[in-house]
Amino acid sequence: MRLLVTRPEPDALKLGGVLEQMGHEATVDPLLSVSFEDSEPVDLESAQALIATSRNALRAIKSSPALATARGLPLFAVGKATAAEARALGFETVVTGAGTGAELIAHIVSALDPAAGLVVHLAGDTLAVNLQAELETHGFRVLQPVVYRMLPARSLSEGTVEQLAMGEIEGVILMSPRTAAVYASLVRKHALTATIRPLPHFCLSAAVARRLQPLGAVRVEISEAPRLEELLALIDETAAQLQG
Repeated sequence: MRLLVTRPEPDALKLGGVLEQMGHEATVDPLLSVSFEDSEPVDLESAQALIATSRNALRAIKSSPALATARGLPLFAVGKATAAEARALGFETVVTGAGTGAELIAHIVSALDPAAGLVVHLAGDTLAVNLQAELETHGFRVLQPVVYRMLPARSLSEGTVEQLAMGEIEGVILMSPRTAAVYASLVRKHALTATIRPLPHFCLSAAVARRLQPLGAVRVEISEAPRLEELLALIDETAAQLQG
C-alpha cells in the first residue's frame, strides 16, 4: 500500500522507513515545518516540574542555557515518543503519559502539589489542549513559553499532486489536527477533493479526523488510541482488507 506521509521532519522520513519495513511504500511530503526562531525564554526559577507535549519542545531546548537545570527537574511527557526524546537528552526523571493532554493533566494533578512551585509547559504556538488554563483550575501556577512554531506548507509537492491525480497513492496518514487542516486546505487548492475522497485517511484521533470535514464525505479510519503503534496496526488491517 502506498501511503502519503504528512508529518514534519525529521519524523516523516523515520515513519517512511517504518512503513517500508512493514511492506508498504511511502511518499513523504511534510505539511508542517518546525521553526525554533523567536522562541520565548524558558525561566525555570521556582519550577518544580516540566511538561512536554511534543518532541519538538525538547528539541527546542537542546541548545538552551536552561537545559542543565531542566534535566534535574521531573518531566511529564505526553507519550512514549516524547519520553524517549527526554531520556535521550539526559533528563533524570521522566513520567510517561498515556498519549493525550487530558490524561496528562489528570496525572500531573494526582502527582504534584500546587504549593511546591511552578509548573513549566514547553509549548508550541498551537495547542490541542491548553494545559495552563486547565491546571490553573486545580490551583497550579503555570508558565507556558512558546519554544517552537509550526509553519504550514503553501502547496503539496509536484510529485504528491501527480501521484494523487494518477491514483498511485492509496492512503493518507494524518497525525495532528493542524496537519489535517493544512491537508484539507491544500487538497482544495489543488482541486483534488473528488480524487482523495475514496482514499482511507488514517487519523491519529477523532480530533484529527474532524479537521477533514471541509472536504465532505472523506473515508476516515481513526486509531483506537492516539499512539503510532495503534495507527500502524490500523494501516496493516486496512491494507489486508483491501487486498482481500
